[in-house]
Amino acid sequence: MPGRIRLLTGVAAAALALLFGAIAAGGATAGEGLRVIGRDAGPQVVATAGLYFGLSDMDAQIADVLVMGSGDDARRQAAIKRYEQQRTMANQALLKAFELAGDDPAERRTIESVLDGLARYERLAARALLLDEQSGHAAGPPPSGVVAVYREATDLMRQVLLPQAYNLTLESGTIVRRTYDETAVTLPLLRVAVVAAGLLAIGCLAWLQVFLARRFRRILGPALLAATVVTLAATVAGASALQQDADHLRTAKEEGFDSIVTLAKARAIGNSMQGDQSRFLLDEERADTYEHTYLDKAQRLLYLEAGNLGGYHAAVAGRDEDYRGMLGRQLGGDRGRAALDAWARFQRTDATLRAMASGDRPGAAVASRLGSVRDAFDAYDKELVTLAARHQAVFERAVGAGQSALDNLWRLLPFAIGGIGVLLVAGVWPRLKEYR
Repeated sequence: MPGRIRLLTGVAAAALALLFGAIAAGGATAGEGLRVIGRDAGPQVVATAGLYFGLSDMDAQIADVLVMGSGDDARRQAAIKRYEQQRTMANQALLKAFELAGDDPAERRTIESVLDGLARYERLAARALLLDEQSGHAAGPPPSGVVAVYREATDLMRQVLLPQAYNLTLESGTIVRRTYDETAVTLPLLRVAVVAAGLLAIGCLAWLQVFLARRFRRILGPALLAATVVTLAATVAGASALQQDADHLRTAKEEGFDSIVTLAKARAIGNSMQGDQSRFLLDEERADTYEHTYLDKAQRLLYLEAGNLGGYHAAVAGRDEDYRGMLGRQLGGDRGRAALDAWARFQRTDATLRAMASGDRPGAAVASRLGSVRDAFDAYDKELVTLAARHQAVFERAVGAGQSALDNLWRLLPFAIGGIGVLLVAGVWPRLKEYR
């Protein structure tokens, strides 16, 4: 008889071990997902996406300064100041990305390459600005020597630095997606395992309770009954915590992280579009190229069927609601209405700028119109920043709530294990003592 009691007790203890093992495995999986998305690769993606924006804005500001000439000193100084601010922010983003890269040699080499390239770009930009200032040209295209230096700088930026910055974002984003996909598959399975192990443990405890009641002619064993209730509570709490973490991870990834990264990339592409407007005025030989790249980027952000830039402007003015492209989902519904309106204004000012340039290219009037284009773009960009802030708040709340649920689980788990163990021993030990 004592051997049978010990056997049944051992089976119940093994079932309980399976239960708590499944809960611990689920908690560890959820914790890893929260760590990668909330504190490791996720922030690195955001940092490198900000780097892409900062680099593209640096080049756009240099183009603005060179087109303005000596006619609008206030705007010229504002553009130079913004260039310096973006240069500082780009360096800070690179340092943060380097820190977050940890021991990954490939990412560290890429970041070091971007730092070296950025130093070369800054030297070329400084030389172009110096030559432009020495020329003292009026608003419009600068002398050919200035254009030649700027071409070298912008080619370095667009062909080397920006692709490298995008690769950093892509690599970290791949880590986030892979971790999320694995977690999204594993957590539901572990939740099922928790429920199954919990039911098995409850069944074993009930079997032990019935066996002892029959053999020792007792209706109930209070300690074993309490152990069964606590096991049920632990099963429900564990399964619930894992479900909450799965929901919070999904919210953080799909409604927070994905939208933040998309909007960050969209801001960088939009900023490059504004730079293409300045380059269109700055470099007459490449004007058609910059006009085509502007259209390609516009359709990448908000796609509308159009064979040329004029057709795209007309399609935007028609306010077709079937927007596709990178921002199609982000600007859908009422939440994106203000951003869509700002995008339409930005396209109207671009159409006006190009119409003026075609008649008197570019001239002081066209260069001064560039200020209106920049204002329209800034208003559009501000709306994207507002949308990104909303998604950032969703992201932080979801990660925080998921971590809070996980912390509560880790705090309660030792007490549940200890309490059930004590109750199991308290329910069985008095019966075993009767055989001594």
